[in-house]
Amino acid sequence: MRHRSRAMTHPSSGPFDLVVHGAILADGSRMALGIKDGRFAAIAPSLPPAPREIDLGGRLVCGGLVETHLHLDKSRLIDRCGCGHPSLAHAVKAVAEAKRNFTVEDIYRRAAATLEACIGHGTTHIRTHVEVDPRVGLRGLEAMIALRRDYAWAIELQICAFPQEGLTNDPGCEALLLEALENGADLLGGAPYMDAAPREQLQRLFTLASAYDVDLDLHLDFDLDPEGSQIGDLCRLTAQHKRGGRVAIGHLTKLAMVSPLNRIPYLQRLADAGIAVSTLPATDIYLLGKELGVHAPRALAPVHAMVDAGISCAISTNNVLNPFTPFGDSSLLRLANFHANVAQLDSKAAMDRSFDMISTMAARCINADYGIGVGRAATFVALDAASPEQAIREIAPALLGYRNGRRSFTRAQVELHHPEHRRHREHREHREHREHGHDRELCLSEAEYC
Repeated sequence: MRHRSRAMTHPSSGPFDLVVHGAILADGSRMALGIKDGRFAAIAPSLPPAPREIDLGGRLVCGGLVETHLHLDKSRLIDRCGCGHPSLAHAVKAVAEAKRNFTVEDIYRRAAATLEACIGHGTTHIRTHVEVDPRVGLRGLEAMIALRRDYAWAIELQICAFPQEGLTNDPGCEALLLEALENGADLLGGAPYMDAAPREQLQRLFTLASAYDVDLDLHLDFDLDPEGSQIGDLCRLTAQHKRGGRVAIGHLTKLAMVSPLNRIPYLQRLADAGIAVSTLPATDIYLLGKELGVHAPRALAPVHAMVDAGISCAISTNNVLNPFTPFGDSSLLRLANFHANVAQLDSKAAMDRSFDMISTMAARCINADYGIGVGRAATFVALDAASPEQAIREIAPALLGYRNGRRSFTRAQVELHHPEHRRHREHREHREHREHGHDRELCLSEAEYC
């Protein structure tokens, strides 16, 4: 949501519980945020004092970062699955063998570690895919439901139940998906390319999603062969079942191998159908094209061209520390920076859009309740940058976060310990700087106003 410089006040506003001064919004405006009863009660260039105050000193504030496609249930498996798997199929096999021994406690512990890392890097919304099949049963779902409850103070967690290893060729899997929907899953996912009958899987998933009135989020076109795309089937079924705006897909790397001219019809169909797309650069670049050596292509869905075509797109993590992606610190800003490097982006407009694809636009992709606006829940994150462009270029650290008006995390700024004579000089210069009416220093504590 974009804000003009005029004051905006909620009808129920009055003395605020908290005022955040010196916040730079994504549109570049500098605002104070007044928070009352867990909601934004006023947004204006300046606001009166409150019992608790923070001065961000011109730092970027957004509604938080948004993970549209993450596998919490199989994160942090390097110690038991290893790495160096030569292909996607080998990685799937390694995890399939390991998950037979998963317990609810094990999944919860690993996922919680990843979830806490996400929170500390400024993530406020996550859609997680959880595997549901006869090998792991509903253990992953049970762990995700517990996490959703236990971490509701910091994050909104959407749970997508999906069959990783097939549906039509995996007896008992469909019954488990239905049980998952009836016991707490928010939506359905799928991976048609892993099924013996991919078109039939797509058809079955749309029928189930319509029957239960839930969204769909699918792994699609995950290879480097431009032939055999399922975009046509997906768009046809989306229109047939009237699911526009409620279908998302991840990967879509086939389009990386299609020329800009030839991909136009695909992009137009996706835009017309109202389908959102998540690119998953860490996994896609790591897994695809290994056999091609120095000739490996940049296996990235052309999301910037997609946005130009009217498609909502996101940049997301997919996997953390497992055979699919044997690294990751759960920082979406690091990932967006990595994507910009691999995609050879450099303009301010591309940086701004990349930031949008891990924040506001990403939230649209998963239909999340999101944004900084009067009357909305006071969920936000402050980054150590003055603009979206700077945040992407420099991988700006997240400094603090709030969910529903309550502090969820704080990251201390780095303090350099200069030689004593230099510290005295800088202290004097800093004091003179403040005396001449320049910005207050950043104050992370609500107890005092800097």
